[in-house]
Amino acid sequence: MGPKVDTVADDTNVPAEVDVVVIGGGIIGVSTALSLSNKGLRVALCEKGHIGGEQSSRNWGWVRVTHRDMREFELSIESLKLWRKMDETLGIETGFNQCGILYMTEDDKVMEDHRTWLKHARAMAGDAFDTRQVDSKEVAGLLPGATKTFKGGLYTAGDGRAEPQKAAPAMANALRKRGVKILTPCAARGIETSGGRVSAVVTEHGTIRCQSVVVAGGAWSRLFCGNLDVDLPQLLVRASVLRTEPIEGGPTCSASNKQFAFRKRADGGYTVAYGFRTYSDLTPDSFRLFFKYIEALKSQLGSLRIGIGARFFEELRRPRHWALDQPTVFEQARTLDPEPIPAYVDGGLHEFIKVFPQLSDARIAQRWAGYMDVTPDAIPVISGVDAVPGLFIGTGFSGHGFGIGPAAGQLMADLVTNDTPLVNPHAFRLNRFSDGTKIVIDAGF
Repeated sequence: MGPKVDTVADDTNVPAEVDVVVIGGGIIGVSTALSLSNKGLRVALCEKGHIGGEQSSRNWGWVRVTHRDMREFELSIESLKLWRKMDETLGIETGFNQCGILYMTEDDKVMEDHRTWLKHARAMAGDAFDTRQVDSKEVAGLLPGATKTFKGGLYTAGDGRAEPQKAAPAMANALRKRGVKILTPCAARGIETSGGRVSAVVTEHGTIRCQSVVVAGGAWSRLFCGNLDVDLPQLLVRASVLRTEPIEGGPTCSASNKQFAFRKRADGGYTVAYGFRTYSDLTPDSFRLFFKYIEALKSQLGSLRIGIGARFFEELRRPRHWALDQPTVFEQARTLDPEPIPAYVDGGLHEFIKVFPQLSDARIAQRWAGYMDVTPDAIPVISGVDAVPGLFIGTGFSGHGFGIGPAAGQLMADLVTNDTPLVNPHAFRLNRFSDGTKIVIDAGF
């Protein structure tokens, strides 16, 4: 089972009309609802399961600018600013802590990649961030007790971490207090249009009239948009994580290399993963979208394992179009809860303890997995849909959504209201996958 997520009370009393309906109660949907509410709009958020129930509560909890794809870099800087003041602004506890994030390495080529990234980042942002290269001695100081010597790394003191099991629920509870309708469990079945533009969302509990809809459905976004004949290229990648029981004596910064990644948790334990190793089930969409993902597959050689199982046949049988007056798959599958791959997470813990032998008594408290929604270029879609005025999509965050979620929500709200955008949204437009733009995988992680 997935990690225990903080509670948001159920509410299925749908309003007759709002300005904007947000579909999806993860960090992106909740952040979008927050920013829309800040602009004075009437907002309803529909979540088929529970708030933060899927990948938004299953990720590492990192909030970073370090080694971001350059197309996400400005968004990550803006998001970090929002994370730093989130708790005070909303009167909540997300567990945010400015702990610093380190990418350490023994590899000269990786060190050169770090230098190249830092050069591009400084050219783009100047002094707006505090990332720097560190040598072997500085890495040792950041990782007290480490028995392994690293050549160096990339370190950002201003990066942080938050608690994924707390953040989205805490934000949703704060929004409910200010009058935003947080509807759970309330599956959105589909969207109605009038005169070619969005006019309503049909949910399992009734219809909500609206002027705009934001689809922030994470792993479900491609299927949902397909019912409107909107082609959203997105595949799912399964990532496995574990947490330990509380233990004393370990490092307080968050860090990663190819063998393991970790962060200190607010409860005193550690969240640990096996570097960037992931697993992807072959599905019918894997074949439909194969040519769009060739570059992504090349970039993940050695870290991505591919297999075929029950999910292929489940999705093969799943209808791709449906009527809105009957129950849908969204009511049948409230929360995706895939099995973790023990070899991945246990291997990460093994490598972690090899470097920090003083933590050899660390006990595994829980393992879990989640599905990351991945686009062909590993960059999110934060965009309006030209073919359906009033429809907007925020998805495909490719494992980066928790950290950049608050700024992504603000950017989405700016697009919905046609305000000056927080950052240039051009890189995140949906039609980059259909207008002949070359798919590029950045050197960032």
